[in-house]
Parts: sequence; structure tokens; C-alpha cells
Amino acid sequence: MTEEQEIFHRYIQKSGLKHTAQRDLILDVFLRTEKHLSSEDLYRLVQKEDPNIGQTTVYRTLKLLTEAGLAREVRFGDGRTHYEHNYKHQHHDHMICMECGEIIEFYSAELEAIQEAMAAKHRFEVKQHLLRILGVCAKCRREVRERDKQEMAGQPHVQVATVGE
Repeated sequence: MTEEQEIFHRYIQKSGLKHTAQRDLILDVFLRTEKHLSSEDLYRLVQKEDPNIGQTTVYRTLKLLTEAGLAREVRFGDGRTHYEHNYKHQHHDHMICMECGEIIEFYSAELEAIQEAMAAKHRFEVKQHLLRILGVCAKCRREVRERDKQEMAGQPHVQVATVGE
């Protein structure tokens, strides 16, 4: 049994809930996926392995994973709550492309130091911080430049559609 499974089982027991194979499968699928997942994304992945698990069970289990400290909720401005691994994962921030939805994770010691300095200056106790930077990724900027070049040359352009994760 992994550390994460032990933590989850202890949390479920402490909360007076039942240990079920469905919850174990949802945990396993979540831990195998290193992407930012919405409850709907995780539901689709779980359905591939057990079509009998309902969307409500996935949603409730994600909430339990968050309460147990194994998952963290993140919001990227798309109106959906996403979840990412939290246990033994270094703090990081996110840059989100407003065109294709690509999410770039990064860590900056300089930003962390500024945050700590601002908190100290204002005698503020930071419990958690979430930084998201919205913009346009290099790939999307390149596609816009190519499209603009083609339009200026009077040539028809081919539009490439990308699906965000």
C-alpha cells in the first residue's frame, strides 16, 4: 500500500466513512494522472476502468482527497474547478494560455521571497497563496504571427485547432 493510500484510508476511517473499492479505484486513477483534472475529466478516466462508478461518487471522492491533503483545488478562470496532486508536491504557480488553455507550472524563489516580505511588512499570516498568470503561450503567438503574415500576403490561411488538457 502506498503512503497516499494509507493517508486516504486513515482519513476515511477517521471520518466514519466506509472503505470501498470504488474510492480506491478513483484514488488510483487520480494518482496515476499528473494532469490538472476537473471532476468530469477524472470521471471519464474512471469510467474506462469501471463504468459502474457514478459521477457523484467521483466528485465526492475528490472532495475527500482534498480534505485528506492528497489533492488541491485550483481554478484557471475557465469556470471549472481543477484538481492537482498535493501530497509531497512542491508548491508552484501557473501560467495559463487564454487561447489554447495550456497550463505551464513554474516555481520562483524570488516571487516567494516577495510574498513573504509583503506579508511580514503588513503583519499578515499567509496560509496559502495561488498565483495564476493569464496570457498567450509561445505556440499560439507563433500561430497568430503566421496567420497575420498569410493575410497580409493575401493568401488563404489554414486554421489549426488544438484541444487543451
